Amino acid sequence: MCGRYSLDASIDVLIERYKASRSTRDFEGQEEVFPTNSVPIVINNGNNEVKMMKWGFTFEFTKRPIINARAETVDIKPSFRYAFFNKRCIIPVTSFFEWENIDGRKIKRRISIEEDIFSLAGLYNTFQDKEGKLYEAFTIVTTEANEHMKEIHHRMPVIIPKGMEKYWLDRKFNNIDALKSMMQPYKGKVIIV
Repeated sequence: MCGRYSLDASIDVLIERYKASRSTRDFEGQEEVFPTNSVPIVINNGNNEVKMMKWGFTFEFTKRPIINARAETVDIKPSFRYAFFNKRCIIPVTSFFEWENIDGRKIKRRISIEEDIFSLAGLYNTFQDKEGKLYEAFTIVTTEANEHMKEIHHRMPVIIPKGMEKYWLDRKFNNIDALKSMMQPYKGKVIIV
């Protein structure tokens, strides 16, 4: 599960990092992003675009927003299937948080990799609020924890390597085996503080 993350970067830094255009208001970075916050993500409608979206899919059958989607079932679950094949996105982060259970106490851990800004796999879609207004929201794709993360939690967000980002964002790229291979536990080193 991924329930919090940080994005200590401005819109201009994100535009440079993802070679993207701006379609969003200013954002100066956040030390901690919470579910339902509106934050910048990266989508591709022909070109990479940095766009503000709300974190969490909302459906009539859920009481709380769905902030994570399991990699193992995103291609078959009705809540995520359309977005998986048509609306994949990248959630830029500088770290994410997980809580380690030590002798019954939960200790907050900051997890990062050896990149200033890295990419979490995400899905986005359009939803309707109670007043009938349409808005876009995203969810983070999670997978089994890698060896480093297992000490803290059994799940972790899918981290997309730089070389694979363009394929994850490409709406026309629907090779299910290749997409599934991207949604594996991170193979590199994670830094846990």
